[in-house]
Amino acid sequence: MTQDVPHRGDLDVLVPTRDRREALAVTLSGLLAQDLSARLVLADQTPGTSAAEQPEIASLLGVMRLRGWEVEVEHRTGPARGVTEQRQHLLDRARRPYLLMLDDDVLLERWVLRQLVEAMDVLGCGFVGMAHAAASYLDDVRPAELESFELWEGGRVRPERIRKGDPGWERWRLHNAANVQHLLDRVPGGALDAHGWVPYKVAWVAGCVLFRTEALRDVGGFGFWADLPPNLRGEDVVTQLQVAERFGGAGLLPSGAWHLELPTSIEDRSVDAYAAVLEA
Repeated sequence: MTQDVPHRGDLDVLVPTRDRREALAVTLSGLLAQDLSARLVLADQTPGTSAAEQPEIASLLGVMRLRGWEVEVEHRTGPARGVTEQRQHLLDRARRPYLLMLDDDVLLERWVLRQLVEAMDVLGCGFVGMAHAAASYLDDVRPAELESFELWEGGRVRPERIRKGDPGWERWRLHNAANVQHLLDRVPGGALDAHGWVPYKVAWVAGCVLFRTEALRDVGGFGFWADLPPNLRGEDVVTQLQVAERFGGAGLLPSGAWHLELPTSIEDRSVDAYAAVLEA
């Protein structure tokens, strides 16, 4: 049977998961609905039976294969060493020029992969991301948290060093609640005409970030996991700050990423990667 959507041979979609069967099913449904297919690598640290053996997940993965996706699942049953090690493990498995780090509790609208890849092709920077919004906050408009919003002038993304205390650090507030959806009201008229998306300046983006694989590897990826305890948080912040400093990074509007608003499945993430890596 011929595949229904174009296949991107330059894209890996990397998903770490643990004890998130229902959320993972929603995330995979969003990938199945995309208007392009790619290679999916699912790293599952669920104790006991793999999530991929559950009927709903197995069915989704089967349909994804039918629709042109390359699907690889690895169930790792040894002692969990934290999500940072899991992300590095996925990075080690990557073999395409682009990789999407996608959390297992994010729903993507059907055009997200295509626009992320198109933006990377055009911008040539280290990463582009779509910040996820929480739909329950759509009526919660926070103008004060949007004040740091700034487009990349001329659509050109440049390397930028950001640390705590810098003005750019305050951009983290842009992605609270459903702020990323309200940012569209601040995009000048006609700015979306060229591509259907615009890049803006970020501190970092959570949950849905497309990297140039070699850019992420050049800064060491998540290799710092080996020197730190497994209860680490903010690993994505550290890597994105490092990639942006050397290669540049951007958020994209509009964003089609939605957070499922579930509590974290990681009970203890008390060690701050920013302090342990960047301030050490």
